[in-house]
Amino acid sequence: MIKNIQVDDIRYKLDGAAGSDAIHTDPVYSYAVTRLFDDSGHTGVGFAFTLGEGNNLVCKAAQYYADKIKGRDIEDTMANFGDLFKSLSNDQQFRWLGPHKGVVHLALASVTNACYDLWAKKRGVPLWKLLLDLSPAQIVATLDLSYLEDELNEYQAIKMLASQQASRPVREGILTAGYPGYDTSIGWFNYSDEKVKENCKIALAEGFTAMKLKVGSVNPERDIRRAHIVREVAGNNVKVMLDANQQWNLPQAISICNKLKSMNPYWIEEPTHPDDVLAHKTLANAIAPLKLALGEHVPNKIIFKNYLQTGSASFIQVDAVRVGGVSEFITVSLLCKKYGVPVVPHVGDMGQLHQHLVLFNHIAMGHEALFLEHIPHLQKHFVNPVNISGGVYQTPQVPGSSCDLKILAPPNPPR
Repeated sequence: MIKNIQVDDIRYKLDGAAGSDAIHTDPVYSYAVTRLFDDSGHTGVGFAFTLGEGNNLVCKAAQYYADKIKGRDIEDTMANFGDLFKSLSNDQQFRWLGPHKGVVHLALASVTNACYDLWAKKRGVPLWKLLLDLSPAQIVATLDLSYLEDELNEYQAIKMLASQQASRPVREGILTAGYPGYDTSIGWFNYSDEKVKENCKIALAEGFTAMKLKVGSVNPERDIRRAHIVREVAGNNVKVMLDANQQWNLPQAISICNKLKSMNPYWIEEPTHPDDVLAHKTLANAIAPLKLALGEHVPNKIIFKNYLQTGSASFIQVDAVRVGGVSEFITVSLLCKKYGVPVVPHVGDMGQLHQHLVLFNHIAMGHEALFLEHIPHLQKHFVNPVNISGGVYQTPQVPGSSCDLKILAPPNPPR
């Protein structure tokens, strides 16, 4: 039984120009952290990611949601978590503030992720194993498929997962080999050209075969120059992604993306406003065969559905600490599998939670194990930080979702 709840506003100031992009020039990596304490001594930890001010608002909303599950047994809760998720996301007091987006949905992610962490710890297994041990019907019972009935219903979701079971052993080798990573920190926006060059060399030496540069400068020539610097250092066999963080309008995006083609980017990420599905469709057509990636700021399964329906994105970057948590992440991943679009998560969690989820996606759904973003800046703050070796995520073995933070204070007395 969940006997006590605590929500904490945790913020980390980054060193130097780390984390900077075209929109967020001085970010403070922040977590709205929910802890669920049960009567057997286990603590479920989950969080949502923000960039500083406003994190306290997410915490306040998370407390509201978390109070609604106090006194519940975690096994009973997770047996039909999809129904609970639907009920909370449609709460009449909070729905007007979304629906299913913004502060309230981030708060739901924090609570949802704490539930999954507690569930895995209670069973004594890493989250990836818990998810893989569930039957297709049990997985789908944790999902809310409302508003997706035109694309994916419960029967279809179960059938999709069941169809992959016979071939799962072929993909389970990744648990030993590890999941490929890519270095997203070589080219933060405020890094100098020389720093970018140096970081590229370091990433290559560490075994990464893919890396990402921030673009979106007022002067596009700066972006073009820096993109070619990365390509020159990395060579032609390394995947180089470019991330504009929504900086361009549509005409700018068409013009600049076409100019960037000369350095052969693997994708262009978040070229314009994340709510503008049709602009991305127009852009995708205008710059083909150059591909678009998006999802960092897409808040829910409905907008992802629209992006998939219009063929606007070649890579989906759904983030479980941005959408409504693990449950909605899996839902979006099923939609992507239906459309044959790879899931390459954005990692507001620094990869801690997502290292579990991509293993599930690959083994249980048959998603390609393309690579997972790696951001190193908060590793020292986690109790069990991700283990990257040779550019590859090593499979976590500790029970839970790897989200325990060192900074968390002892719990307050039960209320």
